[in-house]
Amino acid sequence: MRQTNRPLSPHLQVYKLPLTGIISITHRMTGVILALGLILYVVSFFYILQGNETYLELQSFLDYTIIRIALWFFIYALFFHLCHGIRHLIWDVGESFDRDDMNRNAIIELALSLVLTLIFY
Repeated sequence: MRQTNRPLSPHLQVYKLPLTGIISITHRMTGVILALGLILYVVSFFYILQGNETYLELQSFLDYTIIRIALWFFIYALFFHLCHGIRHLIWDVGESFDRDDMNRNAIIELALSLVLTLIFY
């Protein structure tokens, strides 16, 4: 086997993903979460339409602490996805492509989505 002196590709222990990259990946993840949440939302309507007994079962299921936390994460994902979508609209008009602007807007996006979630609470 022949040895070469080629450099190795950077891996996750060496390469630090920029904030905008993390935000982009998170935006995709929240899109998947919202799609799955929409399915659960429709299923909950199905339970409600089945009558009082199934509605009470749904209510008792939603009273679990872990389910309430998951619902708040879902609401945060909704606002985060909305804020990132607005950021994409700003990019569509050709604005905010400087590195400093992108990092500042990413932090604003995170903070605004958290504030909107707290206001919703």
